[in-house]
Amino acid sequence: MMKLVGSKTSPFVRKVRVILAERNLPFEFLEESAWNKDTTVPRYNPLNKVPALALDSGESIYDSAVISEYLDAISGGHFIPAEAQARALARRDEALGDGIAEAGIAAFLERKRDAARQDPAWIARQMDKVQAGIATLSGRLGSRDYLGGDRMSVGDIACACALLWAEFRMPELRWRDDNAGLAAWIARLESRPSFGSTRPA
Repeated sequence: MMKLVGSKTSPFVRKVRVILAERNLPFEFLEESAWNKDTTVPRYNPLNKVPALALDSGESIYDSAVISEYLDAISGGHFIPAEAQARALARRDEALGDGIAEAGIAAFLERKRDAARQDPAWIARQMDKVQAGIATLSGRLGSRDYLGGDRMSVGDIACACALLWAEFRMPELRWRDDNAGLAAWIARLESRPSFGSTRPA
């Protein structure tokens, strides 16, 4: 059985867990933090980053974009379109969601440092990326049900996990207040069992 290594609070791990749930793929979840002194994450990813997916063959794959593509392929395809342009747009939207999460995490970690050691300019730069990503996502979604039109894609999953992480870790952003379309979109996704079952405590 596949083994997913990661933290329940990571938006990248959640993206993979949502796909696993949507596709009803059996797996074992090994909850690990890359920040713990005795972490086992490097056994599966030498870069000590989550998620990593250990396969039955003994190989492991990483990062979340690679894992997502693999899971979509072995389950018959659905979240990553086959047609070239549609595929590129879905992967672009996935990159947008991952980028929002990466910038948000960078700012979040910088804020956890001692106040005297924090770099306000660095934090502001990362938060500008988060805000620009949210604005782009809102404009791209428009009045559609999903980013690609009428079907959820890997881009929707990545962006939703990023925004829900931001809401969890940075509630002061209040991104739903000024984005009615995004709020309705996220509510649709949150109503799915795959998102409900992967919500961090």
